[in-house]
Amino acid sequence: MPVDPREPVGRLLRDLRTRLEGLTEREAQRRQAVHGLNTLPQHRVRQWPAALLRQFTHPLALLLWVAAVLAWLAGTVELAWAIVAVIVLNALLAFWQEEQAEQAVRSLGDYLPQQCEVRRDGQVRSVPATALVPGDVLLLGEGERVAADGRLVSGAVEIDASALTGESSPVERAADLLDTAARRLDSPVLVFSGTVCTSGSAEAVVHATGRHTELGRIAALSVRVRLAESPLERQVRRIAWLIAAVAVGVGALFLPLGVLAGLSWAQAFLFAVGLIVANVPEGLLPTITLALAAGVRGMARRGALVKRLSAVETLGSTTVICTDKTGTLTRNRMRVVEARDGVGASASVHTEFTSALVRCTTADERTGAGDPTELALLAFARSAGAGIDEETRDRQRARVFRFDPHLKRMTTVDRTAGGFVAHVKGAPEEVLDRCTSALPACGGARTMTGAVRADLLVAVDDMADRGLRVLAVARREFSFVPAERTTAESGLCLLGLVGLIDPPRPEVAPAVAACHSAGIRVHVVTGDNGRTASAIARQVGIDAEQVVDGVALEAMAESELDRLLTSGQEVVFCRAAPESKLRIADALHHCGHVVAMTGDGVNDAPALRSADLGVAMGASGTDVAREAATIVLTDDNFATIVNGIEEGRRVYANVRKFILYIFAHMPPEVIPFLLFALSGGAVPLPLTVLQILAIDLGTETLPALALGRERPEPGVMRQPPRERKQGVVTGRMLLRAWGIMGIVSGILALAAFFAVLLAGGWRPGADVATDPALEPVYRQATTATFLAIVFCQVGTAFASRADHASLREIGLGTNRLLLAGCVFELLFAAVIVYAPPLQHVFGTAPPPAWLYPVMAFFPVLVWAVDEFYRWAVRRRESRT
Repeated sequence: MPVDPREPVGRLLRDLRTRLEGLTEREAQRRQAVHGLNTLPQHRVRQWPAALLRQFTHPLALLLWVAAVLAWLAGTVELAWAIVAVIVLNALLAFWQEEQAEQAVRSLGDYLPQQCEVRRDGQVRSVPATALVPGDVLLLGEGERVAADGRLVSGAVEIDASALTGESSPVERAADLLDTAARRLDSPVLVFSGTVCTSGSAEAVVHATGRHTELGRIAALSVRVRLAESPLERQVRRIAWLIAAVAVGVGALFLPLGVLAGLSWAQAFLFAVGLIVANVPEGLLPTITLALAAGVRGMARRGALVKRLSAVETLGSTTVICTDKTGTLTRNRMRVVEARDGVGASASVHTEFTSALVRCTTADERTGAGDPTELALLAFARSAGAGIDEETRDRQRARVFRFDPHLKRMTTVDRTAGGFVAHVKGAPEEVLDRCTSALPACGGARTMTGAVRADLLVAVDDMADRGLRVLAVARREFSFVPAERTTAESGLCLLGLVGLIDPPRPEVAPAVAACHSAGIRVHVVTGDNGRTASAIARQVGIDAEQVVDGVALEAMAESELDRLLTSGQEVVFCRAAPESKLRIADALHHCGHVVAMTGDGVNDAPALRSADLGVAMGASGTDVAREAATIVLTDDNFATIVNGIEEGRRVYANVRKFILYIFAHMPPEVIPFLLFALSGGAVPLPLTVLQILAIDLGTETLPALALGRERPEPGVMRQPPRERKQGVVTGRMLLRAWGIMGIVSGILALAAFFAVLLAGGWRPGADVATDPALEPVYRQATTATFLAIVFCQVGTAFASRADHASLREIGLGTNRLLLAGCVFELLFAAVIVYAPPLQHVFGTAPPPAWLYPVMAFFPVLVWAVDEFYRWAVRRRESRT
């Protein structure tokens, strides 16, 4: 029976059979067996019949349908059915590969499940959000996503409920507010699954999970998820339409020309069919999808979880990285290494100072939960003999003004024997401006004179120049609990300064150097002190020549910011508000850059969405940031971003490699048909349509897939980012595919054809169809053309492995999958040639034995010509 979550807390706890201390673990397990997992209703990402149907209607499939109709009209029914079989097999293969790609993206949720804190057996525990059950006591904090519907039992929070209500402004929710709302969604004491806690902290008892939540009710009505087509896939689809248009146009043009040249209409139709089939790269689209999916999996293994296939290729064109400092460039393992008194002198800390360090925190050193900076402060205070622990701190706390990234400070109001004391910690420049006195290590408080303030600023700069993060700590006594933050943070007495060190990650400096080699600039955007941030930046190799603080950034005109970002310098933006990230990302966009922006907080979400690649921190980031981002780093490490850029470049380069490989086989398949048509049938057709299909779908597929697994080419991170508008198919690629490897393969294939045909007694003009002695010779000759193209494919595959580098730099045997693919295509070709049932289907016959030693040189010749071209390009580039 459903409970009323708006009834008094005591009655609700009774109805849910729970307590403020939470459920026991055993009871939670029993309830999960009854209520199930806390998940939303799931539908399939796509309806498979429609997805399968699309494989039969894309442009290359439509081109094959046209070829099948022409074959039927020409009277070659067997050929028509063979083409239809190819369409079906190709559609099934593409459908399966797309399913694999979608599964790769969907399964990333398993890597990083949402966690939440609950109270069970009287202890605070972190459990998967899916394990929540009615009756759990859920702990809510800033930046966390509410994982179930609940009733607040203590505390107060601000909630972003736009996902449910559409209201953009956060709303206040507190356990002690009067509930007079007409709608449940507007209740001031309820929180709902899918909403976000933007500030504050509270505890709530869960009353609904999964499909029984408000979000679950909406999700049950309609769940539709559709993966966006990546820009690369759109480019290739346009290329497919272009290929289709060219093939149909050329076929329509040569059809009457073939008749005028002396071909019969049946022969002319057969020519058109061959031309169309030869121009169709059947495996192109599914191979690209599979390569992107493999890139997603590869990046996941390296610590970067990609939520969209398109992000893989975007990574490869990144020109600017805007990174946080703490936890991304550094270890996020803070340690206090220096403390100074209220006048900036190095001295032993006093009791008031260590007490303030403990009281002005919310972290818990016992469980390790909380901000790393606060955990370091607690460890330092404990080692210095602080006489207060976290339990006492929480019990005596009267009010908390949480850290505000705009104000750059935090304040707590705590009960003491003499009344109340406000404890403040934050950025020195923010705290010092609110201090009217200072407490030295010895003696009473002194007035904050200009000289004392100047000495303190010198001390802050000295600590920051050594890469320390500096915090100022102050206090003020009250006889009451101040209601306003401005009151609590005015008239303060400075207790001292504390310097913390967060050493850079050792792997960041090589990663920054790799960025510079790759033509990528790195800007630091941090809320920390400018001197500290620039010191850390210099330690990891970032050229922090320009430091811009938040105030200067806000005052900067758009044109001035554009000039700064296009000056070629790397900039440290310090004391930056979260909104500054959005402005920086927009400015870089305006200047034509591809931007990767890191973030971890709630207010970082707009910038993460605006950037080409929003990169969220998986370990320390908020749920909101992770949802807004395109990529989530499981280790919060800057080096992982650079690994992702290398992976993105590898994937994009591999896509171009197998497109090159597939395109290179069009000329040797088209040239025989052109020769047949232009000779008016005087030269018999050197290659049959079924043999073309055997090449495109049988011998070509595995090497193309293997090229999608190629390792990064040497120097891939020493090349500048590709231009944003650069197409996947370039003029240089077409030159290599059609002008070099394709032409050489076509010449070698025709040479093998004529060598066998002439050796068998054929002379120009002889009719192989009517002469019984020439018929077996003709079958051997077409088989020679077929085998010559297959042998040339091996050379094309190895040549396609490199765009600039030589094969020696890459290594002959480093891609074992390609070696296996080449062995397979040779074995497949042998089966077609020597298996009697397939001989009848494909019109093959074993060629003369003397041909094989000759064809053994074909792969080397094709590879050598392209290798010479790449050597000439490298030589020309080295001279310029």
